[in-house]
Amino acid sequence: MRLDFIRPLYERRGPYASAYLGALTGPERKSHWRGARDALAQDGQADEATLEALHEEAMRAAPGRALFAAHGDVVLAESLERAPQECAVWSPLPHVTPLLMQRGENVPHLRVIVDHAGAELTVFAGGAPRRATVEAAAWPLQKTSQGGWSQKRYERAVEECWERNAVAVAHEIDEQVRRLGIELILVAGEARSRSYLLHHLGTKSADRVTMVEHGSREDHGQFERDVERALDEWLDRRRAELVERHLESGSPTGTARVCHALREGRVHALLLPERLLPKPVWIGEGGTQLATDPAELRRWGVADPVRERTDSALVRAAATTDAELWFTDAVDDVTAVLRY
Repeated sequence: MRLDFIRPLYERRGPYASAYLGALTGPERKSHWRGARDALAQDGQADEATLEALHEEAMRAAPGRALFAAHGDVVLAESLERAPQECAVWSPLPHVTPLLMQRGENVPHLRVIVDHAGAELTVFAGGAPRRATVEAAAWPLQKTSQGGWSQKRYERAVEECWERNAVAVAHEIDEQVRRLGIELILVAGEARSRSYLLHHLGTKSADRVTMVEHGSREDHGQFERDVERALDEWLDRRRAELVERHLESGSPTGTARVCHALREGRVHALLLPERLLPKPVWIGEGGTQLATDPAELRRWGVADPVRERTDSALVRAAATTDAELWFTDAVDDVTAVLRY
């Protein structure tokens, strides 16, 4: 999972109010928000400005809401597909683990339905999904069976038109891969156009292509089902590859060793068991300032280490060092797959 979308949370100093609210009717939302507000305000924890900022977001209708605010501003508000286990936490760092676990691994990918006229591209990376149509030539697209001396020339012109459209689609895909770090390109559509597309894609893009069986611009139903299946299979393979790399390389295991590797910026992927116990660690203001022993942080120049949940501290360090995060029960303890 890429953690780009939560980085704004770490660009602002805490403490943070984190609230998870479920699917409720209007009156129920008010009642549940009142309980969450009381929990956040207990013992004078959350300031009034932060609670007021959260109020409007808490009243929005959705199956679930994950809200994070600090110093009078809502920094991140996410609607969830299903009701979360409700909680309200006031802490030095935002409590993002329930949000990440419900979201699941977020693969930056392209969905492409290609045909003779061009393609429909949907980008799932860097924000909300974005759909675009790519077309370079509109004529001639259809072959005919009229015969005559110009038949072969006309058919060649049609195929050249198909190929020009495929070239335009390939250029757009290559650009999206370059700009957004696309990991996977899922392609469906007309067989000849798919062949042209693969021929003209750059090597980096071609290596990321997975063909799916069904799909046309007129019928997205089976295409979407095929895409979800292909994404699940890709994620399973990716997770298994990371676990295998960990086992083969003897990479760091355990909170203390992983904290050390994160401080040095050497972690490529962080593997967390799905039932990680919320043990405390110690943190400083910097994203990679974390340790199991406050004395160790003081040796690194942190004057006043602060106690925080392990998962919250690890996620911040992963996000601020551009490391991936994966939840898997294939590991029993916090594990890091190293860059070098």
